[in-house]
Amino acid sequence: MSEVKERKPKKVFVDGPISPEKIATSIAHHQVKTNIGAHDIFLGQVRADEINGKTVQAIDYSAHEEMAEMEFHKIREATFEKFDLTCMHIYHSKGLVKAGEICLFVFTSSAHRKEAMEACRFLVEEIKAKVPIFGKELFEGGGHVWKENK
Repeated sequence: MSEVKERKPKKVFVDGPISPEKIATSIAHHQVKTNIGAHDIFLGQVRADEINGKTVQAIDYSAHEEMAEMEFHKIREATFEKFDLTCMHIYHSKGLVKAGEICLFVFTSSAHRKEAMEACRFLVEEIKAKVPIFGKELFEGGGHVWKENK
């Protein structure tokens, strides 16, 4: 029986949008890991949806951070058990993120592409289904609605 490595919960939330520099730096840090043959990345971006004739200009994300971070940890552990990954990173915005900016960054690495790709998709679907994050869609000219996860 193989030994299960106990991982510490990681901080997932970042204030505001996830910058292109953060994404690029994360990718660059993996060049020294020569056992990796594939990465897969998911970037969630805020859309300027039109709802009832009003255009979304931003989403204000909030969460009960402790509860959400614990759920992220459970999802990470389940993903490491299900897929043969070398490494995984998840970052989600809190606070204000304007239309066109990145609010979710999921990055999986493995020896082979199939594992990295399947794990990335699994992670995104689990996050959307299970993590208690709330988004208030703010309209140009005022007003808001609470975002529905789709």
